[in-house]
Amino acid sequence: MAEQEVVLKIVGLDKSFGITHANCNIDLELKKGEIRGLAGENGSGKSTLLSQVAGLVPIDKGELFVKGEPYMPKSPIEAQKRKIAMIVQELGMVGELPAGVNIFLGDMDKFSKGPFVSLSRFYKEAEEIREKWELPPLNFRRKASSLNVESRKMMELVRALAVNPDILILDEVTQSLSQDNREVIYKLIKRFKAEGRSVLMISHDLDETLQVTDTISVLRDGNLIGTVVSAETSETELRRMMVGRDLSGSYYREDQKETHGDEVALKLENVSSEGGVRDVNVQVHEGEILAFCGLSDSGIHDIGQIAYGLMKPTGGQVILMTDQGEEVIKNPIQSLKRQMAYVPKDRDGEAMMMKSTILQNTVLPSAENLEGKFGYLDSASLRAVAEDAKNQFLIKCTGVTQKVNALSGGNKQKVNLGRWLVKDLKVLIVDCPTRGVDVGVKAYIYECLRKAKEKGIATLMITDELSEAMGMADRIVVMKNGVTEKIISRNEGFDEESIIEGMI
Repeated sequence: MAEQEVVLKIVGLDKSFGITHANCNIDLELKKGEIRGLAGENGSGKSTLLSQVAGLVPIDKGELFVKGEPYMPKSPIEAQKRKIAMIVQELGMVGELPAGVNIFLGDMDKFSKGPFVSLSRFYKEAEEIREKWELPPLNFRRKASSLNVESRKMMELVRALAVNPDILILDEVTQSLSQDNREVIYKLIKRFKAEGRSVLMISHDLDETLQVTDTISVLRDGNLIGTVVSAETSETELRRMMVGRDLSGSYYREDQKETHGDEVALKLENVSSEGGVRDVNVQVHEGEILAFCGLSDSGIHDIGQIAYGLMKPTGGQVILMTDQGEEVIKNPIQSLKRQMAYVPKDRDGEAMMMKSTILQNTVLPSAENLEGKFGYLDSASLRAVAEDAKNQFLIKCTGVTQKVNALSGGNKQKVNLGRWLVKDLKVLIVDCPTRGVDVGVKAYIYECLRKAKEKGIATLMITDELSEAMGMADRIVVMKNGVTEKIISRNEGFDEESIIEGMI
């Protein structure tokens, strides 16, 4: 049997950002029809490596070859001409333009006739690409800014497929998606392999990586530690390679019983929404982790926004239990004042001020509590809160004045979650709290949720990862088409098949 053709060869790739050595003399070969995973902790150099291949980041040193020909891309457009396309971890669309126009940015000439651009041709061709690759229905006429995280990711997928790529690069794509849309990605990857196309993918879900890929290359501190055959290795071995040691201790909760206080902290009574949520009735107890699971159209992400007052329900109400009795939650300002916290799924777009500092982001939820005489904020107190959060949540940074957009995904999420957990909370609402973070940061976030539980904080957790729900929740609410399909207690023993059955 002839040896497979090498479609991408990387020789001695070296990349630095100031004093940070992101990639150190990396050699790597990708073969025709190969699905190659990249694993490593946040900051290990995975995204930097693939961004250079895709022309998003300039190469400092080293050589690249595509099908034996020298390749030194200066831009994503040059990469696309060589049939290399990438979907990045952070959302990358121009919000004020229709999604269909975003798909062809950089290739607008073919839609122009003199000074005029045919929008209908944009939408027609985008729809043809979607149909060709058997992707779910999408509305290409909507502004990109009006789409949720999942829809934007699927639009970015259409944009990548528009170049008919021989090499598709996926950087943390599935972590943004519910199970049904993840299956779309898995099907696409199988098709790529069958057609002799290749895939380079980053995923912090190690079980997924092992199931989907042929081979996995592990990076640590910018160095390529080694490449393994997926079918011949394990999660434990990958984690050891990623961190350089065996990880001890439990990843999820070790107890198998539903445990929480008797008092109810938050109630959703007959809650409905424009997004399709219908008559949801649940209670979250003090010290309970209540998880919501469902497919992309199930309405689980509406639940978090409704509970915090960000989305007005079309029916029913959200009730917070206070020392004075029951209080109906009507807006996020009220929730903030009543010791409630909300960590959204779209960290960069909805939660954080990306161009601001760690300090500014950290103190924002606590500003009212730090107000001094005459309504002024005391700078020393603000800095003390930020320094405390940095130290308490082990945020890797140059200091609290570092911009958030310069941090790795895991450290951004530590800032995002930590700024709430430094407060005295009654209710914590987290939507996909470990999206886009590595196994080490995941384990740390789960430990934070365990500690919040021990403090008696009621946690409402929305998640697209069944293993996360099963590992951390006291009860799981399974939703389908906006309706509560079933509520399962940890006492019964969580069963993945039963949960999926309720979802579909």
